[in-house]
Amino acid sequence: MSPVPFPYKLVATDLDGTLLRGDDTVSERTREALAAVTAAGAAHIIVTGRAVPWTRNVLDDLGYTGIAVCGQGAQVYDAGAHRLLTSVTLDRQLAGLALSKLEAEVGPLALAASRDGVDGDVLFGPGYRVQEGLPALYLEDTSAVWSAPLNKLYIQHPAMDDDTLVRVAREVVGSLVDVVMAGPGIVEILPLGLTKATGLSLAARRLGVKAAETIAFGDMPNDIPMFAWAAHGVAMANAHPELKAVADEVTTSHQEDGIAVVLERLLGAA
Repeated sequence: MSPVPFPYKLVATDLDGTLLRGDDTVSERTREALAAVTAAGAAHIIVTGRAVPWTRNVLDDLGYTGIAVCGQGAQVYDAGAHRLLTSVTLDRQLAGLALSKLEAEVGPLALAASRDGVDGDVLFGPGYRVQEGLPALYLEDTSAVWSAPLNKLYIQHPAMDDDTLVRVAREVVGSLVDVVMAGPGIVEILPLGLTKATGLSLAARRLGVKAAETIAFGDMPNDIPMFAWAAHGVAMANAHPELKAVADEVTTSHQEDGIAVVLERLLGAA
C-alpha cells in the first residue's frame, strides 16, 4: 500500500514552544505524525533560535540526524555528522556600537552572547537571567564577550518588558542590527538582514525543496520571516499575538500536539 499523499515536501518546525512540550520532550503522537509525513516523501527540518551548542543535545535525544537551522538562521547544522555547514557571525564592532547607542537611550542592559561554532560557549554577565537548564558561563567583566566571533547578543532590561525593549531597540539601532524576540526574556541582537528564513532557504536549497513546497510551524515573532517565506504558516495556540496575526492558521498548543493535529489532517488521517 503506497503512503497517503502529502501536499508539502518540507515541514519546518520551530523547537521551543512548538515541537517541544514544556518538559522539553516531543509527544509520541507528534513523533508518529512526523514519521508519517517523512514516509510520504516530505522532509522535516528543525528551525530554532537556539545556537548549535544549545540545540545539539536536544537533537541527539530526539534521534534527529537531518539538517537543522540554528541561531535564528545563522547556522545550518548537520545533526547526524555534528558539524556546521554554514555559519554567519555578528560584526562585533557594529554590535558594540549598537549596544552603546541603545544603553544611552534606555540605560544599562544585562548582556549575554553566543560564541560561534559547534562548541561555542554562551556567556552571560551580571543581572542576565539565563533560562533554567541551559549551559552558560558567567562573566563578571563582560568586556571578554568581544574577544571571539559571535553569532548574536542577548539583552534584558531591568524594567522594560520584552515587547517594549524590542520596539525601542528597533527604533534606536534598527539601521545597524536586527532585533528579535525569540521567547520570554529572550531579546536578541543579530546581523542586519539575518532571519530564520535566511537559514531555512539555504537548508531547503540543499534538500532541493522550494518555499512553495514548505509548511512551517512556530510560536514567536522571530518565526514571522519563516512564515513569510513558506507557503503555509501555522501558529501554535500558545503563540505570540504578532505571529498569530500573520499565520495562515492557528492550531492547538505545543502541549496539545498542535503539529500532529495539522499533519494528521493533511494526511487524511484525522
